[in-house]
Amino acid sequence: MYGIAVGIVYVNAVEWLVHRYLLHGLGRKKTSVWSFHWHEHHKKARRHDMVDDQYAGPPLLSALLAREKTAKTKEVVGLVLGGLLHAPLIVVAPWFTLTVWAAAANYYRVHRKAHIDPAWAAKHLPWHVDHHMGKDQDANWCVTWPLMDWVLGTRVHYLGTPTHDADVARVAAVAGVAADADA
Repeated sequence: MYGIAVGIVYVNAVEWLVHRYLLHGLGRKKTSVWSFHWHEHHKKARRHDMVDDQYAGPPLLSALLAREKTAKTKEVVGLVLGGLLHAPLIVVAPWFTLTVWAAAANYYRVHRKAHIDPAWAAKHLPWHVDHHMGKDQDANWCVTWPLMDWVLGTRVHYLGTPTHDADVARVAAVAGVAADADA
């Protein structure tokens, strides 16, 4: 049963490392295989207040069968390949392996929900909203649970801060000016 605890810490560390060094580090280069995350997913989430329309519709099958290689498709393929990479460990570390697989499924579930329902994300994954909507998108690397962000000092709060409140007021003022111009 120690495998469950080790698996939980392990997947959180892998989530942090992959997000920081592959998806953001290498992903900032438009020619990188990882560029989908920064140049597609972050762009949509930032422009649409956390919503990424790729996550709408049937969750998993559509991503696996899609001919277009969207950020959602690449995310699912990465999670499946990561799960397969750990499959040989099932013989020697079954609880660890099952935890890795469950965590991959949970990652996709909560990440998808966060980008379909921003209010849910603000309540259940505020660190992920902080990652996408905050001033510093190079912080808050964990999606499912910010353990490694706490341990490594990369958890930066944005929701509910004076900066967030000022940003909300600014957006509301711009929207009010636009609404007045339309009237």
